[in-house]
Amino acid sequence: MTLQRMDNVAIVVDDLDAAVAFFTELGMELEGKAQIEGLYADRTVGLDGVRSDIAVMRTPDGHSKLELTKYHTPAVSDVEPRNPPPNTLGLHRVMFAVDDIDDTIARLRAHGAELLGEVAQYENIFRLCYLRGPAGIIVALAEQIG
Repeated sequence: MTLQRMDNVAIVVDDLDAAVAFFTELGMELEGKAQIEGLYADRTVGLDGVRSDIAVMRTPDGHSKLELTKYHTPAVSDVEPRNPPPNTLGLHRVMFAVDDIDDTIARLRAHGAELLGEVAQYENIFRLCYLRGPAGIIVALAEQIG
């Protein structure tokens, strides 16, 4: 048996509408929303009394998806520090290729995004940056220049 594909990356957020707006501004498309609850949800995630709302966002090419999840019950568990640095163990970041990194940063700042460092150039190939987005998510952007 072999792996077929990576279906999605799930991210827990505290404000689902703000996260959808952020990733829509980035250029992703809302595929759908649903409320998740019931015994199958409890068994799948290993929590009791799960009730959550999800929004599935997809890239324009249709190959990549994010599942944004807002838990109503049980209460979310917060991590310390609230916005961990990029070298924290666990999911590091989500990276997107963009046409115009400066325009993308400007549009995402209107949704609360903050640069972690600055836009840097890797040789004559890419311009890159890390942003902190909704729920502390680190989003990397890459603009190919060469």
